Amino acid sequence: MTIKYLDLKKVTERHAEEIHEAVARVIDSGWYLQGEAVARFEEEYARYCGVRHCIACGNGLDALTLILRAYMEMGVMTEGDEVIVPANTYIASILSITENGLIPVLIEPRPDTFQIDDALIEQAITERTRAVMIVHLYGRMAYTERIGDICRRHRLKLVEDCAQSHGLCPPKFPQGGDESYRLSQTNIQTSLPHSHTIPPLGGTERGSSSAHSFYPGKNLGALGDAGAVTTDDDELAATVRALANYGSARKYVFRYRGRNSRMDEIQAAVLSVRLRYLDEDNAERRRIALRYIEEINNPLLTLPSRDYWRHSVFHIFPVLTPRRDELQEYLKANGVQTVIHYPIPPHHQQCYASWHDLSLPITERIHREELSIPCNQVLTDEEASSIIKLLNDYNV
Repeated sequence: MTIKYLDLKKVTERHAEEIHEAVARVIDSGWYLQGEAVARFEEEYARYCGVRHCIACGNGLDALTLILRAYMEMGVMTEGDEVIVPANTYIASILSITENGLIPVLIEPRPDTFQIDDALIEQAITERTRAVMIVHLYGRMAYTERIGDICRRHRLKLVEDCAQSHGLCPPKFPQGGDESYRLSQTNIQTSLPHSHTIPPLGGTERGSSSAHSFYPGKNLGALGDAGAVTTDDDELAATVRALANYGSARKYVFRYRGRNSRMDEIQAAVLSVRLRYLDEDNAERRRIALRYIEEINNPLLTLPSRDYWRHSVFHIFPVLTPRRDELQEYLKANGVQTVIHYPIPPHHQQCYASWHDLSLPITERIHREELSIPCNQVLTDEEASSIIKLLNDYNV
C-alpha cells in the first residue's frame, strides 16, 4: 500500500458531482473566457478574503508580477528599486521581482516559524526600498505587528504571496485557553473565520495587495493553472486588470504594454465549488497536523510547535532532520510518499549565479533538512497513524 503525498483524484472525488455539474454548465454555455463563472468567482473570493477586489489571472507567478508591474505603472516603484523578500521562499516570489527590473533583498527566516525574520527587516531598508513581500510559506502566517509597523513608518508597500495560505487568518481561540483545541477523533474546533490575512494597517502605507495561486495541489486548487490578485486599492485593481488583459481597459485601446493572463471559465467554476469547502478542508488538515505534533516523539526530528499550529492552514507539514535523504528513503521503502520543499535555495540556483557567494545559514539549513509528509483533507486516520508510527520508529 502506498500513502500518496496528496491524492488529487480523491480530492476531486469528494465533490465530484458538483464539479461535473459546474464544468458542464460552462461547456453548455458556449462561453469559455471572461464570462459569468470568472466574474462569480472573483466576487465570491473577494468576499471570502474580506477585500473589495479580486482580479483573476493565469497563475500565481503572474499575480505577483502583475502587482509589482502595476505599482511601477502607478509611479510607486521604478526599475532598480528594492523589494525585501524571504530568502527561503519558492523561487516564484523572487522571479516576480527580477522580471520587473526590481532588486530582491533576501532576508533570513526565523528557524521556529520558517517565516521572514521581522527583526532583520528594518536594518535592510535603504533609500531604494519600496516594498516588503511576505510569503506565508507552508501555510503559516508570516505577518507580524512589527512588519506592519515597519511598513507604516517607512511608507513601504506590503505585498503578500498567498500561494500556500488559502483561508489563513489568526485563529480566534475561545475563552478558557486552548484546551478546547485538544485532539479529538470526533470533534475539534478548527474553523477559521473568513477574513483577509492581514489586519488593516491604516493610511496610505498599507500595501493592500495579495497574490494567490490555485495550482491543483494548493489548499484551494483548480484543475489546472489559475491565480488571482486581491486588494482594497481601487487604482491597483484597475491597473492589474488592464495589465492582465494586454494592457487594455477598453477593447483595442492599450494604455500599458500588458500581457495575456486570464483564468478560464472552467477553472473559475471549479474554484467556486471548492471554495465552499475550503474551511472544512483546512480544518481537517489542521486536525491531522495536531495529531502529528502531539503524537510524534522522535529526538531525531524537528516538527512544528503547538504555537506554529495555531497560525497555519498546513499547506505543507515540514519535518526537519539532518539525515533528510535517509528519512525520505525510509518512508518510501515503507510506502509513504514525501516531497522536499525545496532542495535548492534561490541564492544557489543557476539563474541567480551572482548570489552564490551569499551566506544564509538558516535558509540553507531549512533547504538541506526539510521533508514534507502527507497532511491533507483526504488522508485517513489509519494512514496518519501509520505515518506517526513510522516516524516514531525511525532510527538512523
